Formats: sequence, C-alpha cells, structure tokens
Amino acid sequence: MRLPFAFLFGATLLLSSGCRVAAPTEPTSAPAVPTAFVQSAADTLHAGHQPWRQFFQDPALTALIDTALRQNLDLRLALQRVESARAQYLARRGALLPTVSAAASASGDRYGRYTLNGVGNFDTNLSPNIDGQQRIPGPVTPEFFGGLRSSWEIDLWGKLKQRRQAAYLRVLASEQGRHLVTTNVVAEVARLYYELLTADNQLAVLERNIGLQREALKLMRVQKQAGRATELAVQQFAAQVARTESLAHEARQRVTEAETSLNRLLGRYPRRITRGQPLPGQVLPERLGAGVPATALLRRPDVRQAELELQAARADVAAARAAFLPSLTLTPYVGFNSYRAATLLDPASLAYGALAGLTGPLLNRAQFKADFRLATAGSYEAYYRYQQSLQAGFREVVNGLQGLENHRAASAARQQEVELLTKAVATSNELFVAGYASYLEVITAQRSVLEAELSLAESRHSQLQQSVSLYRALGGGWQ
Repeated sequence: MRLPFAFLFGATLLLSSGCRVAAPTEPTSAPAVPTAFVQSAADTLHAGHQPWRQFFQDPALTALIDTALRQNLDLRLALQRVESARAQYLARRGALLPTVSAAASASGDRYGRYTLNGVGNFDTNLSPNIDGQQRIPGPVTPEFFGGLRSSWEIDLWGKLKQRRQAAYLRVLASEQGRHLVTTNVVAEVARLYYELLTADNQLAVLERNIGLQREALKLMRVQKQAGRATELAVQQFAAQVARTESLAHEARQRVTEAETSLNRLLGRYPRRITRGQPLPGQVLPERLGAGVPATALLRRPDVRQAELELQAARADVAAARAAFLPSLTLTPYVGFNSYRAATLLDPASLAYGALAGLTGPLLNRAQFKADFRLATAGSYEAYYRYQQSLQAGFREVVNGLQGLENHRAASAARQQEVELLTKAVATSNELFVAGYASYLEVITAQRSVLEAELSLAESRHSQLQQSVSLYRALGGGWQ
C-alpha cells in the first residue's frame, strides 16, 4: 500500500513545482492621508457618530426619514444584494465539504460477441464455480445499483478557502453597501425636506409682496386720477405685480416637485408632505466636529465597502494562483450492486470503493491564465477604487467644513441686507408721498427687498444643505 501513496505524493510535488505562478506586483503606493482636514487642530470627535434621530431635531423630518427607511425601494434592493452575497458565500463554503448523493440506477447492455465483456461473460457462465443466481443474464445484461456516491476535493493549496474568504468579504461589503444606501436615503430625504421648506418660505415671501405691491398699485391709480402720477407709473407697478405673481407660480411648482420627490423616496405615491418648523426656525448643530481623517474616513460606508472589496479581490488572486496547482479529488461510493433485481438487496451484493484522482493543468492553460489575469486586474481596480473613495471622502469633508462656515457668514450678512432694504422700502414710500422720490425709486426698493428675501431663503437653505452634506460625508446617517 505504500507504493501508490508514495507515487501520489511524488506526483503532487512534481506537478506543484511546475505549476507555480508568481504573485502579481503590488500597485504603486498612494499618498498618505493628511493628519487633519483643515489647517487648524484636528478634533478627536466627529459628528458622524451622532445618530440621525439626534442630529435632525425636527419631528416631522425624523418621521419622514423613519418612513423612508421602512419603505424605500432602493433599500429593499440593497437588502436583496446582501442576500445574494450570502447565497454566494453559502455555495463557496459548501465547496469545502464532501458532497454525498443518493443514487439509484438501472441499465442494460448487449455486448458484442467479440468484445472483452461478451467473451468474458460467456466464459464465466461455463465455469463450474458459479451456479444459479450467480450466472450472468444474457443476451442483454442488466445492471442495478442503489446506494450513496460522494465526491470531495481536498483543498491542498487553499484555493477553496480563498474563494470562501472572498465570498465572506463580499457579504460584509454588501452590508456596507446597504449602509451606504441608508446614508444616502437619509441625506436625500433631509435635502428634499429643506428644499420644500425653502420653496414654502419663498412662496410666503412672494405672496406677502404681491399683497403689498397690489396695494401700491391701487395707490398709484388713485394718484393718477388725482393727477399726481402718470399712466407709465401705473404700468410699471402693474408689471411688477405680474412679475412677482409669475415667481409665485414657479415657487408653487418647486413645492410640487419637492413633495413628489420626497414621496418617491418614501416609497409611496404623491401626497401632501407634513411640515414641521418653517425654514427660519430650523436648528442644526452650530459646529460639526470632523475628527481625525484616519478614523473619520473609515467610518464612511463607501470607504469600508471599498476596503472589503479590495480584500476580496486579493483573495480572488490567491485562489486564481492556486488553480494552477494540482487538485486532489476523492470519489468513494457504497451501495448494493447486482445484475439481477432479485439479488439487489442481498447482503452479498454490498459493494463499496473509492477513487483518488490527482489532476493538474499542463497543456492549454488559457482559461487558468485568463482567470488569473482577470483576478489581478480586479485587484488593481479595487485598490484604485479604494484610493478614490478615500480622496473623495476627504474632499467632501473639507468642502463641508469650509462651506458650513462660509454659508453661515453669508446668511448673517443677507439677513442684515434684508433688514436694511426693508427700512429702505418704508423710506422710499414716505419720500414718494412727500414728493421727494420718484415711483422708479419705490419700485427699485420693493424689487431689491424681494430679491434680498428670496436670496436669504436660499442662503439658509444652503447652510442646512451643507450641514446635511457634511454629516453624510463623515459617515453619519446609517446607524
């Protein structure tokens, strides 16, 4: 018994030494991640750790987010991708175990007269050593088998384990992908909600100004009748009312579009969205800490997903290298075997055996080479995607930190502008009544304050959106 195993072991070493494939070269090193997002000292904590129920303080918004997380179709699709990855892992894990299947077969063969089986069966039946049920039926010889057959590939070089590891890492990556979808859904709901509040605020500003402008138009018509104004002035005031009304219709359309987009994220058909605090009453944290880049970026689901995909791709490369080495497969069987149905279940018909096969690619290894090159290219691609996700995350955080400060300052300046222009409108009206200002100055003052109020709403909207973007960039929203 020692000779076959020695031969098998020697053949294994010979084939493995001739089938080894060199490991691919590592990609060029990427620049190190900076120690801080901005020039100032880095924070040790960051807003990404804060759950979305605490970050967003508007109960109406949190209710919308909660509904979206339960009904959003993108999240349901992401969950099915996780299930697909788990099924793939189950298949890869099962490849390490032997397969056992129940088998029952029946066949019949008519052997030629000048064949080994034909001559052998005829000669066997003439032997005095057999009689009765032992005689081989003819001219058609049946064959019956019932039992168990098994096949087991011994993972000599870790090929199957590497495939299992790659599948497991992709399960974890799909979980991070689901977290990424959750983060994007939370941020998108908040963005559209603030967009809806901005459109509401602008519509309220426009409707209020339409009322004031209509009153001014009535006054101008009275003054025309009294001979203190011309038809040109009346037409200018009427044109201003028409322009403001057109802006109001555009604002109503933005309200409709924001509501329908929100309902799509909520997984339902269009209906009215319940609002909470109006735009001026919305409160978010005054300062959002970014933390240390080395830890803050790794909290982002896209970065973690890219990292896991990179590890899985490297496991694919290792499995592709191992595929060039010989594989050992055991195929045992046990069952009842007979050429007579009457004796199939007889204890004497019990048969068993095993076959050990060693196979390795020697000629025409094109498929193995192609798989190895594909795995190597996939590994490089995963590495570059990981670097892209790190750089994109760093860029988004830097833009968010600087943008939050700039938009906050811009909003304060525009608030001051609105207050000054509101006083200017009152002053221009008084001067016009006293005859010290023309109607064009009144129209200009009214138009300026309207534009300033609309711009103030946009500035507050940008400030809120920047806070949401920074929160998402820091990996918040999925927990």
